[in-house]
Amino acid sequence: MGGTEKDRVDPALLDAVIGIGADLDLSSALDRIVTAACELVGARYGALGVVGPDGKRLGRFITHGVTAAEIAAIGPYPEGHGLLGLLIERPVPLRLRDLATHPRSFGFPPNHPPMTGFLGVPVRSHDHVFGDLYLTEKADGAEFTEEDERAVTALASAAGVVIDNARLYADTERRRRWHELTVEITQLMLGDFDPEDALRLIARRAREASDSLVGIVLLFRDAELVIEAIDGPEEFRRYVGARVPVDLAGLDDVLHRDRQVVVDDLAQLVKDSGRLVDVPGIESLGRTVIAPLPAGTHATGGLLLVAAERGAVPGVSAGTDLVRMFAGQATLALDRAQAQRDQSMIAVLEDRDRIARDLHDLVIQRLFATGLQLQGMRRMVEPEVQERIGRAVEDIDGTIRDLRAAIFELHHQPGHRSLRADIHSLVAEYADSLGFRPGLTCEGPLDSAVPVTVRPQILAAIREALSNVVRHAQASEVTVAVTVTNGEVVTRVADNGTGLEGGDRQSGLRNLRERAETLGGTVRVESNQPRGTLLELRAPLDELRTPRD
Repeated sequence: MGGTEKDRVDPALLDAVIGIGADLDLSSALDRIVTAACELVGARYGALGVVGPDGKRLGRFITHGVTAAEIAAIGPYPEGHGLLGLLIERPVPLRLRDLATHPRSFGFPPNHPPMTGFLGVPVRSHDHVFGDLYLTEKADGAEFTEEDERAVTALASAAGVVIDNARLYADTERRRRWHELTVEITQLMLGDFDPEDALRLIARRAREASDSLVGIVLLFRDAELVIEAIDGPEEFRRYVGARVPVDLAGLDDVLHRDRQVVVDDLAQLVKDSGRLVDVPGIESLGRTVIAPLPAGTHATGGLLLVAAERGAVPGVSAGTDLVRMFAGQATLALDRAQAQRDQSMIAVLEDRDRIARDLHDLVIQRLFATGLQLQGMRRMVEPEVQERIGRAVEDIDGTIRDLRAAIFELHHQPGHRSLRADIHSLVAEYADSLGFRPGLTCEGPLDSAVPVTVRPQILAAIREALSNVVRHAQASEVTVAVTVTNGEVVTRVADNGTGLEGGDRQSGLRNLRERAETLGGTVRVESNQPRGTLLELRAPLDELRTPRD
């Protein structure tokens, strides 16, 4: 009739095989495999221990027949020591009448239900042991038979195929999802966007697509790695901005050999390195993929890290480049953001140049022509009117100086230090001390012509002179003028105070003379007319002396 009794397929086994392949979700498949194995041989309790990345311990434990309350009372899941570890070391079926009598049996923890009969069978996937099926307590207290062993072994073989298909399907779906997310991020970068928002989005999507607990983007800042974006539990998000040492174990291949690295247990790696052990939540992180962020036109490079929860089924296969693909997106986002900023800056500078040209070619020239006309009319009117015209011409000259100062400010690039702006800020500081705001005139290309090494000395000279006025001069008016002309920068501070009397004030000028000498320049201090003091500092723009020993 078509085969012996031994060759005939057990309908219960066939039903079990069909049942475990009902869908392609890996977690659901693992639950179904344990349940089907228990029903197939009439076991009260069953478990599937998934071997961890190290191949020596259990990384996940799926149970059947034990309630959630009982699991909580028992405590942590086993890690693969004792009898369970034996099947990891020797992946062959093991059948026992009383597991307590085996030499590798360590007994049970408190609150664990009593178990006697035992049947253990390895589950293989791609010629590697994926895990082990553990079955105990056959119905009516009977022993597990050789037939039970054959049936569960056959089910385990089918389970290996189901697991392979589920993992392949999950990997395919994950790749599809990753490519969809790449399109999403690319579309974001086609418009105006904030780079911080883009990095947060990349961290979030990388975490989601890899079924990880945490996604982190780190960038190089001053030879250190700085956490720029984190997506995950709240206890991790507080570390945005934290600095990470580049010599942390496991980072060498990523940083110096441009390789993607898979760390089986991040918490253990960090613990072994002795670094960052005080970071709350680090103990919950297990398998981690670390990919290098390539340096771009503006981006300095860094890392993209996705870390799964300890014991979770891996969401990203070792050796895939999906995380690295997201890392490339992060570099592209940074470069694109900088290009947008550069484009905006160019537009601002072009607009400033246009305004500056209009001010110079139209406004200043007209004012200058008006001033000349008024000066030409002075000889034609009465003395009283001549005086009023003279004051109007002076006002026009002052307005022209202010416009030229505004033109120089327009040529200043935002984000760069400006000597003109620094002088304005310094003079404004003394308004409260003096009781009035000093007058200020800046003429010439201060920001482009004055060397960087000269600027601190000019600011120090102005500060010293104004401090002397506050302490000694009892002045009601102070003017500061800084002018670039004829290859030198000239700084003048004049007041209408008590003059040069007093040794204390004279001794306070020693610092100014020393500063002038370091610049190859001179200091002149004399009486101001009709009263007060004039201080003048001159420094050449084409030659600087080194400070004296």
